[in-house]
Formats: sequence, structure tokens, C-alpha cells
Amino acid sequence: MKATNNANYGDLEYIEGGVCAAKGFKASGYYSGIKAYMQTGADGNESPVPGKKNDIALLVADVVCNTAGVYTSNKVKGAPVIVTKRNLAANGGKAKAVIVNSGNANTCNGDGEEKAQAMCDMVAEKLGIASDMVIVASTGVIGQVLPIEPIKKAIDPLFNSLSYTGNLEAATAIMTTDTVKKEYAVKFTVGGKECSLGGMAKGSGMIHPNMATTLNFITTDCAVSTEMLQKALSDVVKVTYNCLSVDGDQSTNDTCMLMSSGLAENNEINSEGEDYDTFRAALYQVMANLTRMLAKDGEGATKLVTCVCNGAPDLDTAIIVAKSVIRSPLVKCAMYGADANCGRIMCAMGYAETDCDVTKADVYYISEAGKILVCENGLGLKFDEDKAKEILSCDEIEIYVELHQGKAEATAWGCDLTYDYVKINGDYRS
Repeated sequence: MKATNNANYGDLEYIEGGVCAAKGFKASGYYSGIKAYMQTGADGNESPVPGKKNDIALLVADVVCNTAGVYTSNKVKGAPVIVTKRNLAANGGKAKAVIVNSGNANTCNGDGEEKAQAMCDMVAEKLGIASDMVIVASTGVIGQVLPIEPIKKAIDPLFNSLSYTGNLEAATAIMTTDTVKKEYAVKFTVGGKECSLGGMAKGSGMIHPNMATTLNFITTDCAVSTEMLQKALSDVVKVTYNCLSVDGDQSTNDTCMLMSSGLAENNEINSEGEDYDTFRAALYQVMANLTRMLAKDGEGATKLVTCVCNGAPDLDTAIIVAKSVIRSPLVKCAMYGADANCGRIMCAMGYAETDCDVTKADVYYISEAGKILVCENGLGLKFDEDKAKEILSCDEIEIYVELHQGKAEATAWGCDLTYDYVKINGDYRS
């Protein structure tokens, strides 16, 4: 079998429910006014403005869950990342609840860890559990003090509205510049037991992950040991979230958590084998679909752009080449303008940090409008410009690269670069 991250991820049955699809998980969302509390008027006074979107979410499991996580490798780490890693290390990878806010990243703040810990303490007190059983995450503006008062006021409403169908409220709460909610879930069978796995994600800008991306929370009722959860999550992150780039900026708060309630009552998966492979396939399907959603909703984006690199000597090379193409600002601009400039593809492949010989590469543009070869053996071809423009004018485009140097294949997900990206980020704090 060839090494690939481009497996068919549509073969398991999709189900509704997102992060609440698995047995034993309740969620809620609430508008607390976190971002409004940060804003001050011309007179210097705070002026909370009623909002229309939830900005704080709560996820609570009926039982203590085996839990795994991956996080940003940015040298600047948000206080919630530090506190969550510390909590999971202290209790051997167990968690019962997640609290997460948008509007403020709680990063580069002198009291950041204190505030993140306070969020854990509030939830722990309500549940009657130790604070290290709570995961905390934040997203939003970096370098502004997180107001704790609106969070304190939100705790009771969050608990009062917890529901096994509260996934949409929670998915809305973690959005920042996102234009759509992102959630996906599937069902599968392990050891004769029906299991479910689902998740929610947020992210639209500052996306170029390494180890994790944005904020992502995944739950399952399939019984899996902490060690095997971590193995599956780390492996699948490499070929999904880590193959995503919207703008080349790696966030300080990237967090991806995977929790297992075990309530499907299958024999716990504690080693590799058929059951593990089935679970991993389900995890891949959910994470690959969430990755695709994140790319398609890139800030200001009008097109989903994927790069499939085939014929690489190994998986790492395929990933590096595909991601180099997808992160190139010039390639992204060309996709926005429907400009079939294959030189930009070759340029991005050429500076990819790999020893792969790209002078043998073929490049195709593919969409629902057709397929066209624009480069062969590393050399540009004469082609039908009108046809190429038609292909690149669709809202989903694939750049297919054939290296002819092996059997490994990888996909990277991204989007075009538009005027609106600059507008959004030039006005981000307002």
C-alpha cells in the first residue's frame, strides 16, 4: 500500500451531533461580552455592547475521559495551552470538562496563567472535581488582558443550558472571524459495538499549524487507552491539520483535544490491530473533513485550493512539497485571479525544504470544469488559456503534482488570497 494522507475520507457514515454525537457528552454556549468588555470609548470607560454570537463554550462528559492533546509549537504559547498541558500531565491524561472562550486569546499577559487557572477552578467547583480535570482554551486578540468578570457571570448560564444536543451552541461560541460553524461526526463499529466520533473546530486566519491547529475538540464513546488516543491523534494530525495553511502564520494558541468516554462499551483499544485501525480511520475522516472546512473558510477566501503531491519518495517529502505550494502567496493570488501561471507552482516546489528532484514534475489544474496539463518534466507547456481560466474560476480547485519518484502521496489544503484578507486583518481588533 502506498503511503498517503489522501485516503478516501467519505466512506464512513456521517451523523449529526458534532462534539455531542458520541455518548456521554453535553455542551453549551453563551454570550458573555468578553470582547465588548475589552473595548473602551473615547471617554476611556468600558462600554459592553450586547452581542449576537456566543463567545464562551462548555463541554462536559458524564464520566472521566481518557484524553490526548497536541498543541502549537510556536515559542510564544497562550496561557491556556500551558495550563491545559500541565493539567493533563498531572493526572495522567484524564479530563471531564472543557471551557473555551473566543474574543481574547489570553496570550502574552502577565496574569494569563492565573486567569486560565481561574477558568478551570470555576468549572471544577461546579462539577465537584479537581481543577486538573478541566481543559481550558482561548482564541482571539493576542496581548490584551482577558476580563474574568464576564466569564464568572457566564458559568451558571453555561451549566444551566448544558445539553446532549448543545453542539451548535458550542461550535458557534468558539468562532472568531469564521463565517460558518465547523463540525463533523461519523459512526463506526468496533468489536460488535456501535461507536461514534465527532468534533468541532474553529479557524479562519493565522493558520499554518505545526503539531496542531486553531482550536479543535474531538470526542468519542469508543473505549481507547490514553496512550493509543495520543498515538492516533499525533499520527492523524500530521496528515490533516498539519497539511493546512491559510496564511502562513502559526497561532500561539493552537490546541487539538481528543476525549474518550468509553460508553460504547467495546473492549478498550490498548494496542495496534484491526480495532485500532477502524478507530483511526474514523478519526481521520472527521479530522480531514474539519481541515477541509477550515481551509475553505479562510479569511476573505473565495476558493478552496488543494495540492495533491503524488509519486514522492516518501510521505514526508510529499507533505513538504504539497504544503509549500499551498502556502505560497503568489500561488494563492494566482488562484484568486484564475491565472494559470505554472511558474509559480514550480517556484514553490523548488524552495520546498526537501531534496526531491522537482525537474521531473508534471503539474495539472483540476476542477469540476475539467483537467489540464500545464507543466511536464519541469517545463512549461503551451495550453488552452481559456480552458485553464475556466478550470481555475471554480470555487474548488486542485493542483495535482506528479513527481515520478516513488509511491507516496499527500494532500495539503488551503485557499486563495484576496483583498478581503487584508481588510479583515487590517481591522482585526475593532
